[in-house]
Amino acid sequence: MDAKNLRNVALLGHSGSGKTSLGEAALFATKATTRLGNIADGNTFSDYEPEEVKRGGSIQATLVSITREDSKINFLDTPGYDDFLGEVVSALRVVEGAVIVVAGPTGVDVGTERSWNMCQSARIPLMFVVNKMDRENANFSRAVSDIQASFGRQCIPFQVSIGDAQDFKGVVSIINPPADLPAEIADQVAAARERLIEAAAESDEDLADRYLSGEELSVDEVISGVRTAVLAGELVPILATSSTPEAIGIDEFLETTRSFLPSPVDGKHTKLLKGTEEAEYETDPAGPLAAFVFKTTADPFVGKLSVFRVYQGAIKTNSEVWNSVRDQAERIRQLYLPKGKNQENVAEITAGDIGAIGKLSATLTGDTLCAKDNAVAFPGIQQPVGYFRMAVLPASKEDLDKMSMALSRIVEEDPTLHFSRDAGTSESLITGLGDAQIEVALEKIKRKFGADLRVKMPKVPYRETITKITKSEYRHKKQSGGHGQFGHVVIRLEPQDRDQGFEFATEITGGKIPKEYIPAVEKGVTKGLDEGSLAGFPLVDLKAVLYDGSYHDVDSSGMSFEIASIQALKQGVGDADPVLLEPVVKLSVTVPDSYTGEVISDLNVKRGRILSLNPGDGVTLIEAEVPLAEVQRYSQDLRSLSQGRGTYTLEFDHYDRVPANLEPKVIEEAKRAKEQEAA
Repeated sequence: MDAKNLRNVALLGHSGSGKTSLGEAALFATKATTRLGNIADGNTFSDYEPEEVKRGGSIQATLVSITREDSKINFLDTPGYDDFLGEVVSALRVVEGAVIVVAGPTGVDVGTERSWNMCQSARIPLMFVVNKMDRENANFSRAVSDIQASFGRQCIPFQVSIGDAQDFKGVVSIINPPADLPAEIADQVAAARERLIEAAAESDEDLADRYLSGEELSVDEVISGVRTAVLAGELVPILATSSTPEAIGIDEFLETTRSFLPSPVDGKHTKLLKGTEEAEYETDPAGPLAAFVFKTTADPFVGKLSVFRVYQGAIKTNSEVWNSVRDQAERIRQLYLPKGKNQENVAEITAGDIGAIGKLSATLTGDTLCAKDNAVAFPGIQQPVGYFRMAVLPASKEDLDKMSMALSRIVEEDPTLHFSRDAGTSESLITGLGDAQIEVALEKIKRKFGADLRVKMPKVPYRETITKITKSEYRHKKQSGGHGQFGHVVIRLEPQDRDQGFEFATEITGGKIPKEYIPAVEKGVTKGLDEGSLAGFPLVDLKAVLYDGSYHDVDSSGMSFEIASIQALKQGVGDADPVLLEPVVKLSVTVPDSYTGEVISDLNVKRGRILSLNPGDGVTLIEAEVPLAEVQRYSQDLRSLSQGRGTYTLEFDHYDRVPANLEPKVIEEAKRAKEQEAA
């Protein structure tokens, strides 16, 4: 396939707007499939994973290839739900154009806004498709007005719909209208055509001069001017479709995509590096290989499947390529063209096109495949960072053996997930963008790797400390035939400033305790820090000073002094007015101005302390300090408060004292949790 005849296009939009059904209708209309799949029936081409069928929506980016005559369009059907935003980011990385799908009955939604903003940031030419035009309450003119009000007058309809909702019968081209226009839309078409020609003329000085002088522009000149404007992002087409068996507007949608969205040759080039210098490349199948892996899946039949885009050169079966990120050669056995849940074997994938490779040993998402003698690398994908954490645990001992491997594999498949271990609570944690993403990950782990894992809210890593100076004495004495045990210590415990940690000192003089036993005292005190007296949380921010004690020539030993030190610490902490400390995080929330009040009110309820408000360009950045215990489910809370329009970052900042009125509740819950673990 000549790269000039290729189109790589992301299907974007709000969840439920009709992206998958649009791709399904395109496949059916071009006879790539023999039946029109239905989301409700769970038999669509691109939503084939059991987790997608169960939820009735996409959870991953899926390749939908449409071949017509000498051209090919690679659609990447992406999820609309926020928890799977990483799939959208990956798809946008390897396309030259985008289609934002809007549901005819509901119009612009938060997912539409997000898709628009992402395309603008990536400088990707796009068009809108108002799908579901056959549905009740669908209205093309209203949808156009909604799009223009939200995104500007450069969004222009390329069609006029014949009827709406149940009366939707077809579309009429504005660029090249038929001679026998229905009378009821003739004026509407004429006005829209005037606006379109005006926009086309604005993109070309010669066309503008002729248009302003009253000269009639030909259809080819209008098309040329419009395409120039679309590629420059100065014009955004709006189309109307219905993803029913009649496929109304689908042919026109595919033709508009082919005619006006950029090919790999004339689209924006992705940055390529050779060492630290930026490298030039051409979309040329004869050039040295430069391909980018943008997605990894664990396929039950072919193992790990790496989905890639070739930018230069070609990849062939039974060949060898170089992974410049891992500094490792990879053997290419079989190439595939992903087709829903199946893969079609192909011999070669050339510049501009998208394909997949099975069973690469080291390659991960974000890696570059190239020729070893021309090592180049594309920058990695900047994935969205998730802050929603859950503790993960196995359902049985058998599942424990599989847990680490399964979590590592699922993180390979979805780089927005992270698997870690919290040293403070000894819990295994999975972190992502939201609860739905983690729920899906666990379902996939059970289906693909046979590990049954459960999740629960993570423990908050509370700490304990002391608030006054106290002295503590403990004499460890035990006699039982032969050598006994004897260790006697007197220690002073002093509070330290917050986050100063633990310090041990000695003021022993006159050999009251021999020097060889002092390390044992420090070891005992340090060991005793693991469990405080209030609720068993680790002790921090205190100083222990050994200043007196005694020993026995025969019965004393390092172990005796270690035991005495542990008990002295435990006894002393109880007398030093211990208190609980909780982790406090720095929370940065960005929301549209209209939601600022609700977010601030919610943070106040969460015991947050507002540090600053920074308004700008219709949004406000709110910075606050909030106890971690209050924001463990903040991804859901913010989504609800801002109708999905808010974003946030979260990082640990410091420890602070738990308010006295909340301390008993935390202590009670900690004791109850320990009893349950013991049972």
